[in-house]
Amino acid sequence: MKCKTRDVKKTLVFLLAGGKGQRLYPLTEERAKPAVPFGGKYRIIDFALSNCVNSGFRKILVATQYKSASLSRHLSVGWNFLSSMFGEYIMNVPPQQRFGERWYSGTADAVYQNLYFLEREKPEYVIVLSGDHIYQMDYREMLGFHIRANADITVGAVVVKKEKATAFGVMKINDENRVFDFKEKPKNPPEIPDKKGFSLASMGIYIFNADTLVDLLSHDAEISTSSHDFGKDIIPYSIHHKYNVYAFRFVDSKGNQRYWQDVGTIDSFYEANMDLISPIPKLNLYDKDWPVYTHARQFPPVKFASVEKNGKVVQGNAINSLVGDGSIIIGSLVKHSVIFPNVKIYEDSYIEDSIIFNDCVVGKNVRLKRVIVDKLVNIPDNVSIGLNLERDRNYFHVSPSGIVVIPRGYKFSDKFPRGA
Repeated sequence: MKCKTRDVKKTLVFLLAGGKGQRLYPLTEERAKPAVPFGGKYRIIDFALSNCVNSGFRKILVATQYKSASLSRHLSVGWNFLSSMFGEYIMNVPPQQRFGERWYSGTADAVYQNLYFLEREKPEYVIVLSGDHIYQMDYREMLGFHIRANADITVGAVVVKKEKATAFGVMKINDENRVFDFKEKPKNPPEIPDKKGFSLASMGIYIFNADTLVDLLSHDAEISTSSHDFGKDIIPYSIHHKYNVYAFRFVDSKGNQRYWQDVGTIDSFYEANMDLISPIPKLNLYDKDWPVYTHARQFPPVKFASVEKNGKVVQGNAINSLVGDGSIIIGSLVKHSVIFPNVKIYEDSYIEDSIIFNDCVVGKNVRLKRVIVDKLVNIPDNVSIGLNLERDRNYFHVSPSGIVVIPRGYKFSDKFPRGA
């Protein structure tokens, strides 16, 4: 059940977008993780921001820090449509150094350094979000749950396999969904009692009563040994000091787990993109009632061009793929791949199970399989990547599952091997 409209108006959102994203290297070598392109058109942060706007929450502070230039520009040109006349805004808040000459030292500290916004806005509720997950969620449902439970804090929760839960905050709850234990990235995650092999993980989504948040952050700021992190410090402290902490299970009306993907590694990022081009996508980008907003550059339509070879016409084609505006596929085949805008692929090339970011050029007779190509890469003729991982490791980052990543603006030398 959703909250009331007046409760939405009493809510302020902090979206945390300053993480380095080290496990997503080299895609994060030149940008913050929330700014990494995703899904043929978007950036990762667009999903959390779209959830906010579609849910009606339109007072949003985005805390940025690490290599934030591209993210700040994206916010400026792609998310400037809210109306200040009606008190709506998406505001970029880099470290203000209000408490000394220091940067944000943790997720909780990023909010603590901006508590003066609470003094100005005087919200009753504060939603704290992470800007680096892929999902579609109506936050009004979670706020409604928070109010009905008379909670001080509510934590968004999903069920994950136990072996993957080591990367998350893991909760224990009672029959009323009250949290009585929380461990951040435990080596041996506790299992859900009635679901062996699975754990209940935090989504990195928190709703606080505003006075509770101020009290907890002010206390935490005085502790020199704290890492000033919500998962490591704030949530465990609140549970063991008798605050009412509840878990909101992210499920549909039938109790089934909804789609939520942490894209913190190359492999999870790759799989989340591939989810979009499956016959029945786990995430619906075509839902007119829940659009995903972004900065859309003005490109012409996609073009599939033919070439004549040995007296035969070879048509450019894409099968089970997403292809961005302005891209041109000439006498080549793209299969089960995500192609961003303004990509040119020349004849006799075969692109399979791959992701190519904006403004790349793929030469003639190129073979790519399970490859991520970052922006502004010009792949010369007769190059094959992803077919010989031992050779590829000499030039590129290769993920544990064998995804090859070509970094942004990579320059191929004349000595780069041709052929398979």
